[in-house]
Amino acid sequence: MAKLMTGFPPAPEDQVSLANWREAPFNRWSFRHVREIIPTADIACDPDQARPVPVELVATDKIRIRGTKDRVLSLDDFLMTASTDALVILHRGRSIVERYADGMTAETPHILMSVSKSVLGLLTGILVGERILDPDRQVTTVIPEVSETAYKGATIRHLLDMRTGVAFDEDYTATSGAIVEYRKATNWHPLGPDQCPSDLRSFYQCLRASDGKHGGRFHYVSPNSDLLGWVIERATGQRFADLMSRYIWKPMGAQHSAYITVDRLGAPRCAGGICATARDLARLGQVVADGGACEGRQIIPAAWIDDIARNGSADAWEAGVFAPFFPGRNMHYRNKWYVDLGEPPLLFALGIHGQYLFVDRRNQLVIVMMSSQADPLDADLISLTMTAVSHFREIFALSQ
Repeated sequence: MAKLMTGFPPAPEDQVSLANWREAPFNRWSFRHVREIIPTADIACDPDQARPVPVELVATDKIRIRGTKDRVLSLDDFLMTASTDALVILHRGRSIVERYADGMTAETPHILMSVSKSVLGLLTGILVGERILDPDRQVTTVIPEVSETAYKGATIRHLLDMRTGVAFDEDYTATSGAIVEYRKATNWHPLGPDQCPSDLRSFYQCLRASDGKHGGRFHYVSPNSDLLGWVIERATGQRFADLMSRYIWKPMGAQHSAYITVDRLGAPRCAGGICATARDLARLGQVVADGGACEGRQIIPAAWIDDIARNGSADAWEAGVFAPFFPGRNMHYRNKWYVDLGEPPLLFALGIHGQYLFVDRRNQLVIVMMSSQADPLDADLISLTMTAVSHFREIFALSQ
């Protein structure tokens, strides 16, 4: 990454642009400089109310992680293999491991990709708790603009659990089709020659075909999450970024403001556009670990956190396309969170190119990984990461 975007101007081969920012090696720079590429909206913190995170680092030189072909990796080997930009591990609210690579620091915001969805799910839980939203309400009663699309009959619950019957191929390597037009609409991809500017809310008119009933299998459709963001803004009459600041970022004691990418008309990319520091994401994980509370104040309803852990459908998960990435694991997906139903259960958020937030509530362990992996979804790296997290849980949960 040393040469990317250096020089005045940078050499052509080292320039990061809207056309290449999600590709390796350019993502090593772009994932921590997103607002220099795409318009964004601030998610403000209150620096005077930042929640302290005591730093009590532990020795990591003896950590060994079993990789593929029985290769044994040190922590440094693992982080390099996984193209990890930041690793933060909290135990009982104390930072016990912090590692940063390639110039990233504790103050550097990094894109969360689809970990953003899980943050959205927490905000939704707050609004449900305040009776602003009803999970069983049909989406079209809030957003009548999608009444003639495949979302007709879908509920907010269907959006939350990725169980809409909307025909949409979430193929991250596609070079044409609906997913590319979706990226263009959200300002994540350049327009084609002579192509008129689009926007996120207009894009939904393209999603008219169904591929099953609502409430069926787990069917990962990122536009579901942006539509939920639209529902939230319409129901509250407020911008998503401002709601995030008011209900989560300030109350949880974030040290730095976050931000979220927006389209040309200001619609937020709730499905993947939040950018934040690793420590602040760890702070949010600690809130989840504490049942939705922060220093005695209930931020997220405890019942919503419990609902994530207990009430997803294992059958819907097994019928979905993501189950093969987690072979042998009893899992479900609920309120935009993944849950490994092992003993004890593990709640986690996952984003493409290696973004993770893991929460082991029983052992009070929070693990944040931010990466710039070359491939959006790499089965080997997902498996390696899950193995590493299992090892972290074994060794750190026992520490005092």
